[in-house]
Amino acid sequence: MTKKIITFGEIMLRLSPPDHEVLLQSPVLEAIFGGAEANVAVSLANYGESAGFVTALPNNPIGQAAIMTLRSFGIDTSHIVFKGDRIGIYYAQKGSCFRPSQVIYDRAHSSFSEIKPEDLNWDAIFKDADWFHVTGITPAVSEGAALAAMDAVKKAKEMGITVSCDLNYRKKLWKWGKKAPEVMREFAKYLDVMIANEEDCQLALGIDAHIDVTKGALDPESYKGIINTIFELYPQLSYIATTLRESISADHNNWSAILASKDTFMVSRKYQITDIVDRVGGGDSFGAGLIYGLRHFQDPKEALEFAVAASALKHTIPGDFNRVSKEEVFSLMGGDVSGRVQR
Repeated sequence: MTKKIITFGEIMLRLSPPDHEVLLQSPVLEAIFGGAEANVAVSLANYGESAGFVTALPNNPIGQAAIMTLRSFGIDTSHIVFKGDRIGIYYAQKGSCFRPSQVIYDRAHSSFSEIKPEDLNWDAIFKDADWFHVTGITPAVSEGAALAAMDAVKKAKEMGITVSCDLNYRKKLWKWGKKAPEVMREFAKYLDVMIANEEDCQLALGIDAHIDVTKGALDPESYKGIINTIFELYPQLSYIATTLRESISADHNNWSAILASKDTFMVSRKYQITDIVDRVGGGDSFGAGLIYGLRHFQDPKEALEFAVAASALKHTIPGDFNRVSKEEVFSLMGGDVSGRVQR
């Protein structure tokens, strides 16, 4: 029987102006669903994995629409909790040229922010699972969500389940009382795979990276020091991954990544992504690709290349979800960057 991958976090209603308009330039807002861990579950389901998503939603038409969206991808929603009165919302405004993208959260008092550890039975949720994924966004939302996430990683380790986490520091969310390092330093002790960029290391773990991402060009060698420090602090980790986004403009990024173990340091191929359609969810698609790759490929370098190719493709797709198949990822990995019509 195929083992299941469980993800845990908040799915939100995303409202965006059309194309590259600024918010409220026109009265039209496009409505879709998205959220870090939901995005990961969708990608994995698209690759043929058995994926389950755990969250809390209001028992109203919007909450039901979110569930139906997840089910349309084949995701198990049987452990979603119904509570509270509203779904979290975020407004996403796409950048262009040197105007950056902008995200505005309206998720205070959402159903997920009111979740409590006692709402979830992790023994039942993790039955038939062998992988658990969460991000640093989840413990940032509320104290209850942080406690539930901590219970989850502890139970996963107790049950021998692999745990991955994208630290995903969000300064706009850590408002409930504790600072990110107070929570994430303990949280990191239960991880097997950590995904973190230089900002995550500094602001979520309190480790100074001494890397300037605003210069445009990133030297992978400069990451060796911070990666070694993380392995020293958290020796249980099997892998540390970091994405390397060289931002030429809002429309043009160079995209690559690093995957390291205690004795290997791998750098992926670099993709030049021009005419970016939507970069939201790029990191989530990388995380999903890495999970898939580490589960299916013997060579971790191949897992890294799969993750980077998958996330490069996400930049060409509107919305949070990476709506590509593993065959499309393999095609890009194989060098087909022509974009020619497939007949």
